[in-house]
Amino acid sequence: MIKIYKREGENMQIIQQAQKDCWINIEPPFDMAELENFANKHLIPFSYIVDCIDQYERSRYEKQENAQLIVINTPILNEGFDKEDEATYITIPVGIIIVPDMIVTVCSLKNPLIEWFERNIVKDSDIQNRKHFVIKIFERNIYYFLHYLREINKRISLIEKELNYSSRNQELNKLLHLQKAMIYFVNDLRADELVLLKIQRNDFLEIKEDEFAKEKLQDILIDNSQALEMANVYSNILGNMMGAFASIISNNLGHVVNRLTAVTIALMLPTLIAGIYGMNIDLPFQHHRFAFTIVMSMCILCSIVFVAFFRKKKWL
Repeated sequence: MIKIYKREGENMQIIQQAQKDCWINIEPPFDMAELENFANKHLIPFSYIVDCIDQYERSRYEKQENAQLIVINTPILNEGFDKEDEATYITIPVGIIIVPDMIVTVCSLKNPLIEWFERNIVKDSDIQNRKHFVIKIFERNIYYFLHYLREINKRISLIEKELNYSSRNQELNKLLHLQKAMIYFVNDLRADELVLLKIQRNDFLEIKEDEFAKEKLQDILIDNSQALEMANVYSNILGNMMGAFASIISNNLGHVVNRLTAVTIALMLPTLIAGIYGMNIDLPFQHHRFAFTIVMSMCILCSIVFVAFFRKKKWL
């Protein structure tokens, strides 16, 4: 699907044909024949679009003639997008293609980064200044990384409370899914940081004379480093928590087994006595008028003695 946006005064219009200073967003579903015609018409290397559709494309940038490509990875909540990957959050590539008269974004899945620009582009972005527009995408991408990192921290706290009283593996599985998400975050934040550093060092966006853009890019690099540090910290916390709470779950399970064993032993002797008195042979007290009371008293006494012993040993 190809959407074309054009700013008209204070309003943003969706138009049918590409014009100068427009923003074109390509999102699923994809028609490859249509995309190839679009690329040929606007002198965009078709490989740029195909690469951006690949969900596992790495962060990078390159230039061919008048077309520039920047690929960064952005985080999204995994709501069944990748059924084989059970990570709570995943990262997907967003391609930014800059050509002389327009800017094109390509993404393999719908994501909040692009949706935010569709809602807020008029008041927060200027399509005509394509370099500032690209920098705004970088800035918003870091915002979503930080946002999801805070969400992960909240999820960790909730799971931690559940694990204190749990003897199941369900909570550990939740932590495992979060840990996989943190691995993606750490790797892609590091890759995005390297790309941003190279863009700054090589002046890929040609902003050497634009002080505002230079300062903004420097701020983005600082925020990216902070997000990477947070991701590393949360990843280490998750790793340590999984080890600690695996021990807690084993300990809780051990307490349950101790109680069940103690109850089993406490009931075993009364069962043994009742079994013995069920045999068809001469037994003590079998002709006594209070034989049943005596046998039951022995069973109860044995149970009380064992329970008292287990309580003293703190097994119950």
